[in-house]
Amino acid sequence: MSTPETSQFVRLRVELVLEIDDADAVTKAALRRIAGDTDMPADERAHAENAVTEDTAEALAYLVDPFDLVSEVPGIELAQASWSSEPIEYDPDSPDWDLDEDDADEDDEEEDPLG
Repeated sequence: MSTPETSQFVRLRVELVLEIDDADAVTKAALRRIAGDTDMPADERAHAENAVTEDTAEALAYLVDPFDLVSEVPGIELAQASWSSEPIEYDPDSPDWDLDEDDADEDDEEEDPLG
């Protein structure tokens, strides 16, 4: 099924919008994770602790690890990962947040190939 021209690498894009109900709990969990990282140098630890204390989105980024999402999937190895988090304005009723938007565009193209 795999040909020499077929790449063995796949980019998986995931976008999550999370509602923070308890920012203090998120910050404390991030601080516990940082404290438990015995390989982290002291200067990096101080910077990380400061970052998660000042910004809940940064704290969340310390808690969500892409490796955790795929570590149990058989037959794959995580080659590279990057992620970020940021506070956003979110309105679930807005058409800007339609999760099926890309799929609808693709479906439209398939239904009317002549344009």
